[in-house]
Amino acid sequence: MAVRLFLGCSLGLLASVAAAAAAPANGTDPFQLSCLSFQPQTHVYNATLTAREFVPANTNLTFPDNDATCSRASQLVPADICRIALSIPTSNRSSITYEMWLPREWTGRFVATGNGGIDGCVKYEDLAYTSQNGFAAVGSNNGHNGTYGNAFYQNDEVMSDFAWRSLHTITDVGKKLTNLFYQGDITKSYYLGCSLGGRMGIKAAEHFPDDYDGIVAGAPAVDFNNLIAWRASFYPITGAKGSANFISADTWKTTIHNEVLNQCDSIDGAEDGIIEDPTLCHFNPETLLCRGNSTDCLNAVQVGIVRQVFSPFFGLDGGLIFPGMQPGSEELAVSKLYAGAPFSYSEDWFKYVIYDPSWDAATFTALDAAYAELRNPANIRTWPASLARFQRRGGKLLSYHGQQDNQISSFNTPRFYHHLMRGMGYSYADMDAFFRFFRVSGMNHCNSGPGAWVLGQGGGAPAEGIPFDAAHNVLAAMVDWVEKDEAPRTITGTKFVDDEVDNGVAFERRHCLFPRRNTLVGADPTDPDSWECKWAANWWSGPDGGAAEGFGNPWLNGFGDGHGHGHGHGHGPGHDHDHDNDYNRERGHGRP
Repeated sequence: MAVRLFLGCSLGLLASVAAAAAAPANGTDPFQLSCLSFQPQTHVYNATLTAREFVPANTNLTFPDNDATCSRASQLVPADICRIALSIPTSNRSSITYEMWLPREWTGRFVATGNGGIDGCVKYEDLAYTSQNGFAAVGSNNGHNGTYGNAFYQNDEVMSDFAWRSLHTITDVGKKLTNLFYQGDITKSYYLGCSLGGRMGIKAAEHFPDDYDGIVAGAPAVDFNNLIAWRASFYPITGAKGSANFISADTWKTTIHNEVLNQCDSIDGAEDGIIEDPTLCHFNPETLLCRGNSTDCLNAVQVGIVRQVFSPFFGLDGGLIFPGMQPGSEELAVSKLYAGAPFSYSEDWFKYVIYDPSWDAATFTALDAAYAELRNPANIRTWPASLARFQRRGGKLLSYHGQQDNQISSFNTPRFYHHLMRGMGYSYADMDAFFRFFRVSGMNHCNSGPGAWVLGQGGGAPAEGIPFDAAHNVLAAMVDWVEKDEAPRTITGTKFVDDEVDNGVAFERRHCLFPRRNTLVGADPTDPDSWECKWAANWWSGPDGGAAEGFGNPWLNGFGDGHGHGHGHGHGPGHDHDHDNDYNRERGHGRP
Protein backbone atom coordinates (compact mmCIF):
# COMPACT_ATOMS: atom_id res chain seq x y z
CA MET A 1 0.00 0.00 0.00
CA ALA A 2 1.40 3.40 -0.94
CA VAL A 3 1.55 5.97 1.82
CA ARG A 4 -0.62 8.94 0.91
CA LEU A 5 0.31 12.46 1.93
CA PHE A 6 -1.96 15.46 2.30
CA LEU A 7 0.05 18.55 1.43
CA GLY A 8 -0.77 22.10 2.28
CA CYS A 9 0.14 24.81 4.76
CA SER A 10 1.34 23.46 8.08
CA LEU A 11 -0.78 24.43 11.06
CA GLY A 12 0.68 27.05 13.35
CA LEU A 13 4.05 27.37 11.68
CA LEU A 14 5.93 30.61 12.05
CA ALA A 15 8.33 32.09 9.56
CA SER A 16 12.11 31.81 9.82
CA VAL A 17 12.04 28.73 12.00
CA ALA A 18 15.57 27.69 11.27
CA ALA A 19 16.97 31.09 12.19
CA ALA A 20 15.18 31.35 15.54
CA ALA A 21 17.32 32.26 18.53
CA ALA A 22 17.88 30.01 21.53
CA ALA A 23 14.78 29.48 23.66
CA PRO A 24 14.17 32.34 26.09
CA ALA A 25 12.95 31.60 29.61
CA ASN A 26 9.46 33.01 28.98
CA GLY A 27 8.60 30.24 26.50
CA THR A 28 8.15 32.49 23.45
CA ASP A 29 10.91 30.86 21.40
CA PRO A 30 9.59 30.67 17.80
CA PHE A 31 11.33 27.36 17.09
CA GLN A 32 9.88 25.73 20.19
CA LEU A 33 6.40 27.09 19.50
CA SER A 34 6.56 25.93 15.89
CA CYS A 35 7.57 22.49 17.04
CA LEU A 36 4.77 22.11 19.56
CA SER A 37 2.13 23.38 17.14
CA PHE A 38 3.23 21.23 14.20
CA GLN A 39 0.60 18.66 13.18
CA PRO A 40 2.49 16.16 10.99
CA GLN A 41 -0.15 13.45 11.31
CA THR A 42 -2.61 15.60 9.36
CA HIS A 43 -0.36 15.35 6.29
CA VAL A 44 0.22 11.58 6.27
CA TYR A 45 -2.74 9.31 5.59
CA ASN A 46 -3.79 7.25 8.63
CA ALA A 47 -0.66 8.21 10.57
CA THR A 48 -0.79 8.42 14.36
CA LEU A 49 1.27 10.99 16.25
CA THR A 50 3.13 9.21 19.06
CA ALA A 51 5.57 11.95 20.09
CA ARG A 52 6.08 15.65 19.46
CA GLU A 53 8.49 17.52 21.67
CA PHE A 54 11.06 20.24 21.72
CA VAL A 55 14.33 18.72 22.97
CA PRO A 56 16.99 21.17 24.19
CA ALA A 57 20.64 20.48 23.51
CA ASN A 58 22.41 18.11 25.90
CA THR A 59 19.19 16.37 26.93
CA ASN A 60 19.46 12.66 27.66
CA LEU A 61 16.38 11.51 25.80
CA THR A 62 14.89 8.21 27.01
CA PHE A 63 12.89 5.64 25.06
CA PRO A 64 10.94 3.57 27.60
CA ASP A 65 8.99 1.74 24.89
CA ASN A 66 12.02 0.81 22.80
CA ASP A 67 12.53 -2.95 22.45
CA ALA A 68 15.14 -4.08 24.98
CA THR A 69 17.03 -6.08 22.35
CA CYS A 70 17.85 -2.83 20.56
CA SER A 71 20.12 -1.88 23.51
CA ARG A 72 19.21 1.78 23.22
CA ALA A 73 17.25 3.01 26.24
CA SER A 74 18.47 6.59 25.91
CA GLN A 75 20.37 8.97 23.66
CA LEU A 76 22.21 12.20 24.38
CA VAL A 77 20.85 14.87 22.05
CA PRO A 78 23.69 17.32 21.28
CA ALA A 79 21.65 20.07 19.56
CA ASP A 80 18.23 21.69 19.90
CA ILE A 81 15.73 19.64 17.91
CA CYS A 82 12.04 19.22 17.30
CA ARG A 83 11.38 15.51 17.69
CA ILE A 84 8.47 13.98 15.80
CA ALA A 85 7.41 10.32 16.06
CA LEU A 86 4.65 8.72 14.01
CA SER A 87 3.16 5.31 13.46
CA ILE A 88 2.58 4.93 9.72
CA PRO A 89 0.59 1.98 8.33
CA THR A 90 2.03 0.44 5.17
CA SER A 91 -0.68 -2.22 4.71
CA ASN A 92 -3.44 -3.81 6.75
CA ARG A 93 -0.78 -6.11 8.26
CA SER A 94 2.19 -3.81 8.72
CA SER A 95 3.29 -0.40 9.95
CA ILE A 96 6.41 1.66 10.52
CA THR A 97 7.63 3.42 13.64
CA TYR A 98 8.92 6.71 12.24
CA GLU A 99 11.29 9.18 13.92
CA MET A 100 12.13 12.64 12.65
CA TRP A 101 14.60 15.02 14.29
CA LEU A 102 14.43 18.59 13.01
CA PRO A 103 17.34 20.78 14.15
CA ARG A 104 17.06 24.44 15.05
CA GLU A 105 20.17 25.17 12.97
CA TRP A 106 18.96 23.60 9.75
CA THR A 107 21.35 23.68 6.78
CA GLY A 108 18.69 22.86 4.20
CA ARG A 109 19.89 19.26 4.02
CA PHE A 110 17.90 16.08 4.59
CA VAL A 111 19.24 12.65 5.58
CA ALA A 112 17.66 9.24 6.03
CA THR A 113 19.39 6.74 8.29
CA GLY A 114 19.53 2.98 7.91
CA ASN A 115 19.34 -0.06 10.15
CA GLY A 116 21.49 -3.12 10.90
CA GLY A 117 21.37 -6.91 11.03
CA ILE A 118 17.78 -8.06 10.63
CA ASP A 119 16.90 -5.43 13.20
CA GLY A 120 13.87 -3.32 13.82
CA CYS A 121 15.82 -0.74 15.80
CA VAL A 122 15.79 3.01 15.18
CA LYS A 123 19.36 4.30 14.96
CA TYR A 124 18.87 7.11 17.47
CA GLU A 125 22.63 7.64 17.59
CA ASP A 126 22.62 8.49 13.88
CA LEU A 127 19.66 10.85 14.27
CA ALA A 128 21.62 12.65 17.00
CA TYR A 129 24.81 12.78 14.94
CA THR A 130 23.24 14.05 11.74
CA SER A 131 20.83 16.54 13.33
CA GLN A 132 23.78 17.97 15.28
CA ASN A 133 25.35 18.73 11.90
CA GLY A 134 22.27 20.51 10.60
CA PHE A 135 20.49 17.72 8.73
CA ALA A 136 16.76 17.15 9.06
CA ALA A 137 17.05 13.47 9.92
CA VAL A 138 14.67 10.53 9.72
CA GLY A 139 14.86 6.89 10.79
CA SER A 140 12.55 3.99 11.48
CA ASN A 141 12.20 0.53 12.98
CA ASN A 142 12.18 -0.87 9.44
CA GLY A 143 8.72 -2.33 9.97
CA HIS A 144 9.19 -4.44 13.11
CA ASN A 145 10.57 -4.17 16.64
CA GLY A 146 13.74 -5.68 18.08
CA THR A 147 16.58 -7.77 16.72
CA TYR A 148 14.69 -11.00 16.12
CA GLY A 149 13.10 -12.28 12.93
CA ASN A 150 9.84 -13.73 14.24
CA ALA A 151 7.85 -10.75 12.91
CA PHE A 152 8.62 -11.92 9.37
CA TYR A 153 6.91 -15.28 9.82
CA GLN A 154 4.08 -15.67 7.32
CA ASN A 155 3.87 -11.91 6.79
CA ASP A 156 5.08 -10.75 3.39
CA GLU A 157 4.09 -7.17 4.19
CA VAL A 158 6.51 -6.92 7.11
CA MET A 159 9.12 -8.50 4.85
CA SER A 160 8.52 -5.84 2.20
CA ASP A 161 8.91 -3.09 4.79
CA PHE A 162 12.24 -4.58 5.85
CA ALA A 163 13.56 -5.16 2.34
CA TRP A 164 12.76 -1.77 0.79
CA ARG A 165 9.44 -0.11 1.62
CA SER A 166 10.20 1.33 5.03
CA LEU A 167 13.18 3.38 3.87
CA HIS A 168 11.43 4.69 0.77
CA THR A 169 8.37 5.60 2.85
CA ILE A 170 10.22 7.50 5.56
CA THR A 171 12.18 9.34 2.88
CA ASP A 172 9.06 10.34 0.98
CA VAL A 173 7.23 11.38 4.15
CA GLY A 174 10.32 12.98 5.66
CA LYS A 175 11.06 15.24 2.72
CA LYS A 176 7.53 16.58 2.58
CA LEU A 177 7.26 17.15 6.34
CA THR A 178 10.67 18.84 6.38
CA ASN A 179 9.58 21.30 3.71
CA LEU A 180 6.36 21.98 5.61
CA PHE A 181 8.04 22.51 8.95
CA TYR A 182 10.75 24.87 7.72
CA GLN A 183 8.53 26.51 5.08
CA GLY A 184 11.27 26.05 2.54
CA ASP A 185 12.61 23.45 0.17
CA ILE A 186 15.27 20.89 0.98
CA THR A 187 18.45 21.71 -0.93
CA LYS A 188 20.02 18.22 -1.03
CA SER A 189 19.07 14.77 0.25
CA TYR A 190 21.45 12.16 1.67
CA TYR A 191 21.49 8.66 3.07
CA LEU A 192 23.76 7.19 5.77
CA GLY A 193 23.95 3.52 6.74
CA CYS A 194 26.27 0.58 7.34
CA SER A 195 25.93 -3.22 7.03
CA LEU A 196 22.23 -3.85 6.39
CA GLY A 197 22.08 -0.07 6.17
CA GLY A 198 24.69 -0.19 3.41
CA ARG A 199 22.51 -2.65 1.51
CA MET A 200 19.49 -0.40 2.02
CA GLY A 201 21.34 2.51 0.43
CA ILE A 202 22.35 0.52 -2.63
CA LYS A 203 18.83 -0.88 -2.96
CA ALA A 204 17.51 2.68 -2.92
CA ALA A 205 20.01 3.75 -5.59
CA GLU A 206 18.79 0.93 -7.82
CA HIS A 207 15.02 1.15 -7.36
CA PHE A 208 14.43 4.74 -6.18
CA PRO A 209 17.19 6.74 -7.86
CA ASP A 210 15.49 10.08 -7.15
CA ASP A 211 15.38 9.61 -3.38
CA TYR A 212 18.93 10.79 -2.61
CA ASP A 213 21.62 12.99 -4.11
CA GLY A 214 24.32 11.22 -2.12
CA ILE A 215 24.47 7.80 -0.47
CA VAL A 216 27.05 6.65 2.10
CA ALA A 217 26.86 2.85 2.23
CA GLY A 218 29.34 1.22 4.60
CA ALA A 219 30.17 -2.51 4.60
CA PRO A 220 27.09 -3.14 2.46
CA ALA A 221 25.24 -6.42 3.03
CA VAL A 222 24.71 -6.89 -0.70
CA ASP A 223 24.01 -10.32 -2.17
CA PHE A 224 21.94 -10.56 0.99
CA ASN A 225 20.51 -14.07 0.66
CA ASN A 226 23.95 -15.54 0.08
CA LEU A 227 25.44 -13.47 2.90
CA ILE A 228 22.85 -14.90 5.30
CA ALA A 229 23.64 -18.40 4.02
CA TRP A 230 27.40 -17.85 4.34
CA ARG A 231 26.94 -16.82 7.97
CA ALA A 232 24.81 -19.92 8.58
CA SER A 233 27.57 -22.13 7.16
CA PHE A 234 30.00 -21.52 10.03
CA TYR A 235 28.10 -23.48 12.67
CA PRO A 236 28.30 -26.81 10.80
CA ILE A 237 32.00 -26.12 10.18
CA THR A 238 33.02 -25.25 13.75
CA GLY A 239 30.68 -27.70 15.44
CA ALA A 240 28.97 -26.99 18.72
CA LYS A 241 30.89 -25.44 21.58
CA GLY A 242 32.49 -28.22 23.61
CA SER A 243 32.42 -30.79 20.80
CA ALA A 244 35.49 -32.96 20.23
CA ASN A 245 37.41 -30.71 17.82
CA PHE A 246 35.83 -27.38 18.69
CA ILE A 247 38.33 -24.52 18.61
CA SER A 248 37.97 -22.37 21.71
CA ALA A 249 37.68 -18.60 21.71
CA ASP A 250 41.06 -18.28 23.40
CA THR A 251 42.69 -20.36 20.67
CA TRP A 252 41.17 -18.19 17.95
CA LYS A 253 42.16 -14.97 19.72
CA THR A 254 45.71 -15.97 20.55
CA THR A 255 47.14 -19.00 18.76
CA ILE A 256 45.42 -18.49 15.41
CA HIS A 257 45.26 -14.69 15.35
CA ASN A 258 48.90 -14.40 16.40
CA GLU A 259 49.94 -16.77 13.61
CA VAL A 260 47.92 -14.74 11.10
CA LEU A 261 49.82 -11.64 12.21
CA ASN A 262 53.09 -13.56 12.19
CA GLN A 263 52.55 -14.49 8.55
CA CYS A 264 50.90 -11.33 7.28
CA ASP A 265 51.34 -8.25 9.49
CA SER A 266 54.74 -7.33 8.06
CA ILE A 267 53.67 -7.64 4.40
CA ASP A 268 52.79 -3.93 4.37
CA GLY A 269 56.10 -3.01 6.01
CA ALA A 270 54.64 -2.09 9.41
CA GLU A 271 54.28 -4.57 12.26
CA ASP A 272 51.46 -2.76 14.00
CA GLY A 273 48.73 -5.36 14.39
CA ILE A 274 47.04 -4.09 11.22
CA ILE A 275 46.96 -6.04 7.96
CA GLU A 276 46.72 -3.11 5.59
CA ASP A 277 45.56 -5.23 2.66
CA PRO A 278 44.30 -8.74 3.51
CA THR A 279 44.19 -9.70 -0.19
CA LEU A 280 47.97 -10.05 0.12
CA CYS A 281 47.68 -12.38 3.12
CA HIS A 282 47.85 -16.00 1.96
CA PHE A 283 47.48 -17.50 5.40
CA ASN A 284 48.70 -21.09 5.75
CA PRO A 285 47.08 -22.80 8.78
CA GLU A 286 49.29 -25.89 8.36
CA THR A 287 51.96 -24.12 10.40
CA LEU A 288 49.73 -24.61 13.47
CA LEU A 289 49.60 -28.41 13.16
CA CYS A 290 50.77 -30.07 16.38
CA ARG A 291 54.15 -31.73 16.11
CA GLY A 292 55.98 -33.63 18.81
CA ASN A 293 55.16 -32.34 22.28
CA SER A 294 53.90 -28.92 21.18
CA THR A 295 50.76 -27.69 22.94
CA ASP A 296 50.00 -24.26 21.47
CA CYS A 297 48.79 -25.86 18.26
CA LEU A 298 45.90 -27.53 16.39
CA ASN A 299 45.19 -31.12 15.50
CA ALA A 300 44.66 -32.10 11.86
CA VAL A 301 40.88 -31.80 12.05
CA GLN A 302 41.15 -28.32 13.56
CA VAL A 303 43.56 -27.22 10.84
CA GLY A 304 40.92 -28.32 8.36
CA ILE A 305 38.30 -26.28 10.21
CA VAL A 306 40.47 -23.16 10.01
CA ARG A 307 41.06 -23.79 6.31
CA GLN A 308 37.32 -24.03 5.71
CA VAL A 309 36.60 -20.88 7.72
CA PHE A 310 38.88 -18.88 5.44
CA SER A 311 37.69 -20.57 2.24
CA PRO A 312 34.92 -19.29 -0.01
CA PHE A 313 31.51 -20.91 0.15
CA PHE A 314 30.65 -22.72 -3.07
CA GLY A 315 27.33 -24.18 -4.15
CA LEU A 316 26.54 -27.72 -5.18
CA ASP A 317 27.10 -26.72 -8.81
CA GLY A 318 30.55 -25.30 -8.07
CA GLY A 319 29.37 -21.72 -8.31
CA LEU A 320 30.40 -19.14 -5.75
CA ILE A 321 27.90 -18.44 -2.99
CA PHE A 322 30.01 -16.00 -0.98
CA PRO A 323 33.69 -15.04 -0.59
CA GLY A 324 35.79 -16.40 2.24
CA MET A 325 36.49 -14.55 5.45
CA GLN A 326 39.60 -12.39 5.29
CA PRO A 327 42.41 -13.26 7.74
CA GLY A 328 42.85 -10.85 10.65
CA SER A 329 39.30 -10.64 12.03
CA GLU A 330 39.55 -13.59 14.43
CA GLU A 331 39.40 -11.68 17.71
CA LEU A 332 35.82 -10.50 17.14
CA ALA A 333 34.57 -13.11 14.66
CA VAL A 334 34.89 -15.70 17.41
CA SER A 335 32.09 -14.03 19.37
CA LYS A 336 29.51 -14.91 16.71
CA LEU A 337 30.61 -16.69 13.55
CA TYR A 338 33.11 -19.04 15.22
CA ALA A 339 31.32 -19.31 18.58
CA GLY A 340 30.04 -22.86 18.20
CA ALA A 341 26.41 -21.72 18.05
CA PRO A 342 24.08 -20.70 15.23
CA PHE A 343 24.54 -17.15 14.02
CA SER A 344 21.32 -15.60 15.32
CA TYR A 345 20.43 -13.52 12.25
CA SER A 346 20.87 -16.50 9.93
CA GLU A 347 19.00 -18.86 12.22
CA ASP A 348 16.03 -16.50 12.46
CA TRP A 349 16.08 -15.87 8.73
CA PHE A 350 15.80 -19.54 7.85
CA LYS A 351 13.25 -20.20 10.62
CA TYR A 352 10.92 -17.29 10.00
CA VAL A 353 11.50 -16.29 6.38
CA ILE A 354 12.70 -19.28 4.36
CA TYR A 355 11.30 -22.30 6.24
CA ASP A 356 9.49 -22.48 9.60
CA PRO A 357 10.41 -22.41 13.31
CA SER A 358 11.24 -26.14 13.34
CA TRP A 359 14.32 -25.64 11.15
CA ASP A 360 17.58 -26.86 12.74
CA ALA A 361 20.65 -24.70 12.08
CA ALA A 362 22.94 -27.70 12.51
CA THR A 363 21.51 -29.23 9.32
CA PHE A 364 22.44 -26.30 7.08
CA THR A 365 23.99 -27.15 3.70
CA ALA A 366 24.56 -25.42 0.38
CA LEU A 367 21.14 -26.72 -0.68
CA ASP A 368 19.54 -24.37 1.87
CA ALA A 369 21.56 -21.51 0.41
CA ALA A 370 20.28 -22.30 -3.07
CA TYR A 371 16.69 -22.41 -1.85
CA ALA A 372 17.01 -19.09 -0.01
CA GLU A 373 18.40 -17.48 -3.14
CA LEU A 374 15.55 -18.94 -5.18
CA ARG A 375 12.99 -17.56 -2.72
CA ASN A 376 14.60 -14.11 -2.59
CA PRO A 377 11.86 -12.76 -0.28
CA ALA A 378 10.65 -9.27 -1.20
CA ASN A 379 13.51 -9.11 -3.73
CA ILE A 380 15.91 -8.38 -0.89
CA ARG A 381 18.93 -9.79 -2.67
CA THR A 382 20.46 -6.45 -3.78
CA TRP A 383 22.95 -7.33 -6.49
CA PRO A 384 22.40 -4.76 -9.26
CA ALA A 385 24.40 -4.99 -12.47
CA SER A 386 23.74 -1.32 -13.18
CA LEU A 387 23.02 1.89 -11.31
CA ALA A 388 22.72 3.91 -14.50
CA ARG A 389 19.46 5.63 -13.50
CA PHE A 390 21.01 6.81 -10.24
CA GLN A 391 24.09 8.08 -12.04
CA ARG A 392 22.09 9.81 -14.79
CA ARG A 393 20.18 11.92 -12.28
CA GLY A 394 23.51 12.99 -10.74
CA GLY A 395 23.56 10.62 -7.78
CA LYS A 396 26.80 9.87 -5.92
CA LEU A 397 27.63 6.69 -4.00
CA LEU A 398 30.42 6.38 -1.43
CA SER A 399 31.19 3.02 0.15
CA TYR A 400 33.77 1.91 2.70
CA HIS A 401 34.55 -1.47 4.21
CA GLY A 402 36.70 -2.39 7.20
CA GLN A 403 39.46 -4.81 6.30
CA GLN A 404 39.03 -6.67 9.61
CA ASP A 405 35.25 -6.98 9.30
CA ASN A 406 34.09 -9.78 11.58
CA GLN A 407 30.59 -10.17 10.11
CA ILE A 408 30.80 -9.52 6.35
CA SER A 409 33.84 -10.59 4.37
CA SER A 410 35.71 -7.50 3.23
CA PHE A 411 36.30 -9.30 -0.08
CA ASN A 412 32.61 -8.96 -0.95
CA THR A 413 32.58 -5.22 -1.62
CA PRO A 414 35.39 -5.35 -4.23
CA ARG A 415 33.47 -8.27 -5.74
CA PHE A 416 30.31 -6.15 -5.91
CA TYR A 417 32.26 -3.17 -7.26
CA HIS A 418 33.63 -5.25 -10.12
CA HIS A 419 30.26 -6.89 -10.76
CA LEU A 420 28.76 -3.42 -11.17
CA MET A 421 31.71 -2.17 -13.19
CA ARG A 422 31.40 -5.06 -15.62
CA GLY A 423 27.61 -4.81 -15.84
CA MET A 424 27.84 -1.13 -16.77
CA GLY A 425 30.78 -1.68 -19.13
CA TYR A 426 32.83 0.84 -17.16
CA SER A 427 36.49 1.49 -16.48
CA TYR A 428 37.76 2.48 -13.05
CA ALA A 429 37.72 6.11 -14.18
CA ASP A 430 34.09 5.74 -15.23
CA MET A 431 33.23 4.29 -11.83
CA ASP A 432 34.99 7.16 -10.06
CA ALA A 433 32.52 9.58 -11.63
CA PHE A 434 29.69 8.34 -9.41
CA PHE A 435 30.89 5.48 -7.14
CA ARG A 436 33.90 5.72 -4.85
CA PHE A 437 34.98 2.89 -2.56
CA PHE A 438 37.51 3.01 0.28
CA ARG A 439 39.06 0.04 2.06
CA VAL A 440 39.62 0.90 5.74
CA SER A 441 42.48 -1.04 7.26
CA GLY A 442 42.13 -2.18 10.86
CA MET A 443 38.37 -1.56 11.04
CA ASN A 444 36.01 -4.24 12.28
CA HIS A 445 32.34 -4.37 11.27
CA CYS A 446 31.36 -0.73 10.65
CA ASN A 447 33.43 0.52 13.60
CA SER A 448 36.11 -0.31 16.21
CA GLY A 449 39.39 -2.11 15.62
CA PRO A 450 43.15 -1.46 15.88
CA GLY A 451 43.23 0.81 12.84
CA ALA A 452 42.29 4.42 12.12
CA TRP A 453 38.59 3.60 11.96
CA VAL A 454 36.75 6.78 13.01
CA LEU A 455 35.46 8.33 9.78
CA GLY A 456 32.26 10.13 10.75
CA GLN A 457 30.36 7.03 9.69
CA GLY A 458 27.76 7.23 12.46
CA GLY A 459 26.63 4.11 14.26
CA GLY A 460 27.79 5.52 17.56
CA ALA A 461 31.34 6.23 16.35
CA PRO A 462 32.81 9.24 18.21
CA ALA A 463 32.42 11.79 15.41
CA GLU A 464 32.68 14.65 17.90
CA GLY A 465 36.41 13.96 18.06
CA ILE A 466 37.04 14.71 14.39
CA PRO A 467 36.25 17.76 12.25
CA PHE A 468 33.17 17.67 10.05
CA ASP A 469 35.17 18.11 6.87
CA ALA A 470 35.71 16.18 3.67
CA ALA A 471 39.17 15.02 4.67
CA HIS A 472 38.13 13.22 7.87
CA ASN A 473 34.42 12.52 7.59
CA VAL A 474 32.63 10.36 5.00
CA LEU A 475 29.34 12.24 5.34
CA ALA A 476 31.06 15.60 4.92
CA ALA A 477 33.00 14.17 1.98
CA MET A 478 29.72 13.20 0.37
CA VAL A 479 28.31 16.68 0.96
CA ASP A 480 31.29 18.27 -0.78
CA TRP A 481 31.08 15.80 -3.64
CA VAL A 482 27.38 16.50 -4.21
CA GLU A 483 27.37 20.24 -3.56
CA LYS A 484 30.83 21.32 -4.74
CA ASP A 485 31.69 18.53 -7.19
CA GLU A 486 34.81 17.83 -5.12
CA ALA A 487 35.16 14.05 -5.07
CA PRO A 488 37.23 12.43 -2.30
CA ARG A 489 40.48 10.69 -3.23
CA THR A 490 41.29 9.62 0.33
CA ILE A 491 39.46 9.50 3.65
CA THR A 492 41.57 10.17 6.73
CA GLY A 493 40.67 7.80 9.53
CA THR A 494 41.41 8.58 13.17
CA LYS A 495 42.43 6.22 15.94
CA PHE A 496 41.91 7.53 19.47
CA VAL A 497 43.95 6.21 22.37
CA ASP A 498 41.95 3.27 23.78
CA ASP A 499 39.15 4.45 21.45
CA GLU A 500 38.32 7.29 23.86
CA VAL A 501 38.17 10.80 22.41
CA ASP A 502 39.23 12.37 25.70
CA ASN A 503 42.49 10.40 25.57
CA GLY A 504 43.57 12.12 22.38
CA VAL A 505 44.57 10.90 18.94
CA ALA A 506 46.85 7.88 18.70
CA PHE A 507 47.38 8.18 14.94
CA GLU A 508 45.70 8.98 11.65
CA ARG A 509 45.86 7.17 8.32
CA ARG A 510 44.58 8.14 4.89
CA HIS A 511 42.54 5.33 3.36
CA CYS A 512 42.80 4.99 -0.40
CA LEU A 513 40.32 5.17 -3.23
CA PHE A 514 39.87 1.68 -4.66
CA PRO A 515 41.66 -0.01 -6.37
CA ARG A 516 44.65 1.78 -4.89
CA ARG A 517 46.58 0.23 -2.02
CA ASN A 518 48.07 2.04 0.96
CA THR A 519 51.83 1.55 0.77
CA LEU A 520 54.38 2.41 3.46
CA VAL A 521 57.00 4.78 2.07
CA GLY A 522 58.21 6.44 5.29
CA ALA A 523 59.74 5.34 8.57
CA ASP A 524 56.89 6.02 11.00
CA PRO A 525 53.67 4.07 10.29
CA THR A 526 51.71 6.31 12.69
CA ASP A 527 52.46 9.33 10.48
CA PRO A 528 49.84 9.59 7.72
CA ASP A 529 52.50 11.07 5.42
CA SER A 530 54.44 7.80 5.68
CA TRP A 531 51.80 6.13 3.51
CA GLU A 532 51.11 6.56 -0.17
CA CYS A 533 48.21 5.34 -2.30
CA LYS A 534 49.54 3.24 -5.18
CA TRP A 535 47.67 1.53 -7.96
CA ALA A 536 47.05 -2.14 -7.16
CA ALA A 537 47.56 -3.88 -10.48
CA ASN A 538 45.70 -7.01 -11.58
CA TRP A 539 42.69 -6.59 -9.35
CA TRP A 540 40.51 -7.79 -12.16
CA SER A 541 41.47 -8.72 -15.70
CA GLY A 542 38.05 -8.89 -17.29
CA PRO A 543 34.86 -10.90 -17.52
CA ASP A 544 36.69 -14.18 -18.06
CA GLY A 545 38.29 -13.95 -14.65
CA GLY A 546 41.93 -13.43 -13.86
CA ALA A 547 44.19 -13.19 -10.87
CA ALA A 548 44.31 -10.67 -8.13
CA GLU A 549 47.49 -10.01 -6.22
CA GLY A 550 48.17 -12.13 -3.15
CA PHE A 551 46.55 -15.55 -3.43
CA GLY A 552 44.93 -15.42 -6.86
CA ASN A 553 41.38 -14.13 -6.61
CA PRO A 554 41.08 -13.82 -2.82
CA TRP A 555 37.30 -13.65 -2.79
CA LEU A 556 37.07 -16.90 -4.78
CA ASN A 557 40.16 -18.96 -4.07
CA GLY A 558 40.38 -21.25 -1.12
CA PHE A 559 43.37 -23.14 0.21
CA GLY A 560 44.58 -26.54 -0.92
CA ASP A 561 44.78 -28.25 -4.28
CA GLY A 562 41.24 -28.07 -5.61
CA HIS A 563 40.58 -26.65 -9.01
CA GLY A 564 37.69 -25.92 -11.28
CA HIS A 565 35.57 -23.26 -12.85
CA GLY A 566 32.59 -21.74 -11.08
CA HIS A 567 29.19 -21.47 -12.69
CA GLY A 568 26.49 -18.89 -12.15
CA HIS A 569 23.41 -19.32 -9.99
CA GLY A 570 19.94 -19.68 -11.45
CA HIS A 571 17.10 -17.68 -10.00
CA GLY A 572 13.35 -17.34 -10.04
CA PRO A 573 10.98 -14.55 -11.00
CA GLY A 574 11.28 -11.16 -9.34
CA HIS A 575 15.05 -11.18 -8.85
CA ASP A 576 17.41 -8.40 -9.79
CA HIS A 577 19.91 -9.25 -12.51
CA ASP A 578 21.58 -12.53 -13.31
CA HIS A 579 23.93 -13.47 -10.50
CA ASP A 580 26.76 -14.91 -12.50
CA ASN A 581 30.02 -16.21 -11.13
CA ASP A 582 32.03 -13.06 -11.67
CA TYR A 583 35.43 -14.64 -11.87
CA ASN A 584 37.14 -17.94 -12.49
CA ARG A 585 37.98 -20.19 -9.61
CA GLU A 586 41.60 -21.10 -10.22
CA ARG A 587 42.87 -23.05 -7.22
CA GLY A 588 40.04 -23.51 -4.79
CA HIS A 589 39.44 -25.74 -1.81
CA GLY A 590 35.89 -24.59 -1.19
CA ARG A 591 33.56 -25.73 1.53
CA PRO A 592 31.62 -28.96 1.10
